[in-house]
Amino acid sequence: MALLVAGAFVPLFLAIVRLHDATRTLLIFAAVPVVGALLVIFFFVAHLTRVIVRPLRNAVDVADRLATGNLTVRMPETSPGELGRLERRFNTIVGSLETSREMLREVADEQSALRRVATLVARGVSPAEVFDAVAEEVGHVLHGDHTQIIRFESDNTARTLGYWNNPEAPKVMPPLGGHWPIEDDSVTSAVRTTERPARMDDYEHATSAIGVWAHAAGVQSAVGCPVKVEGRVWGALVINSLEAEPLPRVTEARMQQFIELVGTAIANAQSRYDLLASRARVVAAADESRRRIERDLHDGAQQQLVTLALRLRTIQSTAGPGQARLKGDLAKVIDDLSGILDHLQDVSRGIVPPILTRSGLGPALRSLARRSSVPVTLHACHQGRLPEPVEVGVYYTVCEALTNVVKHATASEARVDLAVDDQTVRLSVRDDGRGGADLRKGSGLIGLKDRIEALSGNLRIVSPPGAGTSLFVDIPVNPPQSGPAGPS
Repeated sequence: MALLVAGAFVPLFLAIVRLHDATRTLLIFAAVPVVGALLVIFFFVAHLTRVIVRPLRNAVDVADRLATGNLTVRMPETSPGELGRLERRFNTIVGSLETSREMLREVADEQSALRRVATLVARGVSPAEVFDAVAEEVGHVLHGDHTQIIRFESDNTARTLGYWNNPEAPKVMPPLGGHWPIEDDSVTSAVRTTERPARMDDYEHATSAIGVWAHAAGVQSAVGCPVKVEGRVWGALVINSLEAEPLPRVTEARMQQFIELVGTAIANAQSRYDLLASRARVVAAADESRRRIERDLHDGAQQQLVTLALRLRTIQSTAGPGQARLKGDLAKVIDDLSGILDHLQDVSRGIVPPILTRSGLGPALRSLARRSSVPVTLHACHQGRLPEPVEVGVYYTVCEALTNVVKHATASEARVDLAVDDQTVRLSVRDDGRGGADLRKGSGLIGLKDRIEALSGNLRIVSPPGAGTSLFVDIPVNPPQSGPAGPS
């Protein structure tokens, strides 16, 4: 527009210079209104460009960027009047959209975290895995450096059941070995006392054991939220931050809302732990009863029968030549006693075989394979000793499986494979029998499943009709003795 006006002025000015004075004067007076009109048009167009065209172009540019999903753009709030109000309203709307999108992203993150935790629970993983997973998901969602799931114990202590450390933060192990006293002036004490979220933003002058640990570990702030199971405060979830800013994104309200959502998973994990602990106690009690019966049989009935058989043999040897009938009767009684003694030995070996206690799993399994009336191929690559509950569990699994092969499978052969790595004992027992085995129909198989699951293991059976039966077992090399921690 400026060039247009200049282009109109220059020829007019040159023409005026070349004319005579009188004519020049007349033309000047005639040109003044024209120049004034052109100047008015120039300033009017410039004003329209500034207050209308430029804001509209900015609005179009911002709209294009919004269309691509960029909610950080804003319009300059420089226009006067209604356009200025429109710019301010527009920026307010875009700001609300950005906030809403951030909230939706947080909700989506929370829902994804809940789905992952629910999947773990549905898969029946160990309670310790569930607790660690919940701690990790909470840490990701709420952007903490360390996240702990702690349980309040009856002896006024707190115990860490699940822990997560942000890979981008310095690695810090669970505090004080994962077990510390609940003292005043701490987040754990405040949460347990008030049953509400609590925050600690300064550990410099802390005197409690957990506070001293936090200060030494560089923790700048912590937020704790109660976890309730069956209506009572079961424990807490604590998020630690190493930043000087006290966890700006971790609001107590949001944390409590999320913990209420994952509380069901924590309650299910606790219930599963209680079930596994109870089952483990039942299995341990049954094994102890078997050992006691085996000792009683070996030291009591078996010894008495052996002594009685020796006495009868002594009497038989002292019988005279005319007592052939007595000798025959004594021989028959001795044979019956020997059969009873052999049967008792088989029973005692089926309870807790001494070879398992004395020599380990390999020799005990070879003994089972030799005694089986169905030919058994045994492949056991592990030669060392395993924890006693694992050895007993594997032994009874093979014993029960081979018994089923003999009694029900009508198989011509069976195969037992045992492999052990750093973490897991893997056992399989296969036969070429008629198949059709079902956990729901056999009390022996159900008992095996209970025993394996009490060791935090897994038992699976594949038995299509007419195609044999395969039993697969996975057991942790070091199964938890009593779940994640002692009962609360």
